[in-house]
Amino acid sequence: MNQTNQKIVLVGVTDIFFYTKVRDALMSKGYKIERARTQQDIAEKASATGPSAVILNMNDETLNAIQALETLKADTRLKTLPILAFANHEEVDTFNRARALGVTKIVSRNEFSARLKDLVEEMISGQHSAISSQQNPEADR
Repeated sequence: MNQTNQKIVLVGVTDIFFYTKVRDALMSKGYKIERARTQQDIAEKASATGPSAVILNMNDETLNAIQALETLKADTRLKTLPILAFANHEEVDTFNRARALGVTKIVSRNEFSARLKDLVEEMISGQHSAISSQQNPEADR
């Protein structure tokens, strides 16, 4: 979707400190980062910027990631957009709900923090693997 050479990653997190970590890590790899603070922001910015991938914090109540996922997947232009989501490892229901809504990959917050760059590369290159804590959210305990 993105027409420029620089890949855009739309990051849906409201925690400024966590966003800064994500931004710094991805910008060092040459990505342009677009921040979304609400589920409405995600839909609007995804349509306007044509990101290569979306990152969603499933535990962010301000963001309402479940609603954002539903909106993205309902839009024919955006429903194939790779989405990397993360949640607290003990929230199995959140993992299951995200999968049911069509998230490309969901991992624990610990795995997300440890493997951020690799996970984004996997999403963008289309090499996401089913072998991860996506299959067992308790694996990081």
